[in-house]
Amino acid sequence: MAAIKPLIAGNWKMNGSRSNISDFAAIASGYNKTDTGKADAMICPPFTLLAALANHPDAGALAVGAQDCHVAQTGAHTGDISPEMITDCSASAVIVGHSERRADHGESNELIAQKAQASWRAGLMAIICIGETEQQRQNGDTLSVVESQLTGSVPQGATAKNTVIAYEPVWAIGTGLTASVEDVAEVHGHIRQLLVSSFGDEGASMRILYGGSVKLGNAAQLMAVDNVNGALVGGASLKPVDFLGILAAI
Repeated sequence: MAAIKPLIAGNWKMNGSRSNISDFAAIASGYNKTDTGKADAMICPPFTLLAALANHPDAGALAVGAQDCHVAQTGAHTGDISPEMITDCSASAVIVGHSERRADHGESNELIAQKAQASWRAGLMAIICIGETEQQRQNGDTLSVVESQLTGSVPQGATAKNTVIAYEPVWAIGTGLTASVEDVAEVHGHIRQLLVSSFGDEGASMRILYGGSVKLGNAAQLMAVDNVNGALVGGASLKPVDFLGILAAI
C-alpha cells in the first residue's frame, strides 16, 4: 500500500469572528513555510468566515472546509447552506456527521450518507465523522457502533480522493480525555478493515483521522499509531502555535 499523506484539519466549531482572520493568516504563514508535501492542512471555520478565509491572499496551500451542509442544491431551506454554496465560497471540503450534529440535531446515518453524496456532487471532499459515546464504550460496544456508523454513513462511490473518515470518540471531544494508543490502534485498524472490505484499494488508501482532544502534548504519540493518517483538531486549532505544533508532530 502506498504511503498515505496525512491531513491535519482544524474544526473551529461555533467559534471565531473577523478578529480571528489574523489567526488563520498566522497558521497559513507557518504552514506554507514548511514542507507542505509532507502533510495537508485545513481549517474549517463557521460559515460567516468561510469565504474570507478560503479567498485569503495568504492562504496558499492551506485548505478551507465547511462544518456542515444541506443535501439539496437550492430551495426553501431557511438557514441551511448547500454544498454548491460552499464551493462558491472557494472551500474544498465539508465535515458531515460530526457527533455534535448527530446529538444536537438528531442526524441519522442515512442523512449523513446523503450529505456526503451531495458534497461530492459539488466537488467537495467529505470528512465523515464516526465515534461512540462513553456509555457505548463502557458497554463494550465501541467496534459495533463504529461499524454501524461507518457502513451507514459512507455511501458507495467513496474514494480516497473524495472521502476522509474521522474517528472521534464522543467522550473525548472537548473533555481533555484521550483514548489510549491501544484503543486508537484497535478502532482505526477495525475501520481500515471495513474500508478495504467495502472499497478495496480505495479503502486501503483512504485517510482515517483521529479526533478527541488532540493537542500538542499527545499529537506525536497519536500520529505514530498505525492507520492514523492525521487528526481532526478542535480547540487547539484556534491557536496558531498549537495547530502548527500538531502539524510539526507528523
